[in-house]
Amino acid sequence: MEPTEEIKQMVKEKYSEIALQNGETNTSYCCGSSCCSTEVYSIMTDDYKNIDGYNSEADLGLGCGLPTQFAKIKKGDVVIDLGSGAGNDCFIARAETGETGKVIGVDMTEAMINRSRTNAEKLKYHNVEFRLGEIEELPVTSGAADVIISNCVLNLVPAKQKAFREIYRVLKAGGHFSISDIVLTGALPTRILQATEMYAGCVSGAMQKEEYLGIIRETGFDNLTLQKEKMITIPDDILLNYLSKEEIDKFNQSGAGIFSITVYAEKPDAVCCDKTTCCN
Repeated sequence: MEPTEEIKQMVKEKYSEIALQNGETNTSYCCGSSCCSTEVYSIMTDDYKNIDGYNSEADLGLGCGLPTQFAKIKKGDVVIDLGSGAGNDCFIARAETGETGKVIGVDMTEAMINRSRTNAEKLKYHNVEFRLGEIEELPVTSGAADVIISNCVLNLVPAKQKAFREIYRVLKAGGHFSISDIVLTGALPTRILQATEMYAGCVSGAMQKEEYLGIIRETGFDNLTLQKEKMITIPDDILLNYLSKEEIDKFNQSGAGIFSITVYAEKPDAVCCDKTTCCN
């Protein structure tokens, strides 16, 4: 099996386990990774509970931001959520887009799709649907979405350039995305980078911040904006699973950082193919 496929399979297995658990259990995880301290309620996720559309059964505590808060969703918009999990961000997006809009959640884990569909049926939401698929090959037609959101998922995707090309393809001309994700500044210790639990936990699969933003620019997006940024501190009792006390001290003093960012960018209104012709 190719390394990329091994990573995907590992992520599918981990998130299939999480899909069968409840949100309270998962908040003892680091973005779903069992590497995390049970003494920490959550080291990444933000509090959704006072946001319109929030549904506790759909909240597995796996996010690292609130992309819907910044996504500029309007009534009637078509919104796509990448890595939709149990459906929480989709249901919040539905509260913004209303009955006249549509929300599509995409997830590569069948157990998550089953859970999100069950949640939607309970809520009697007929304009929210969930599709099984991978972000690198979205099961959505080109130019379908006004807005794309994602919450702490793209760091799990090995082919990030391909993922952003798919986001560009699926957005309408003039559409935009708001994505919360994990990025790095500086180098992580090798044993953290090599730990599968830390990959599933949204840490070791994260890119350097400037490289991540560079991919977005190179894909062709305009008006790139950092809407929110916060530093993530991994408790020492987690790091002790991988590093000695001396190595932890060295890492903490290295200046390296793990950050949750929410980034916004727009697909241009029209792409000019030559000096006289523009096409969407």
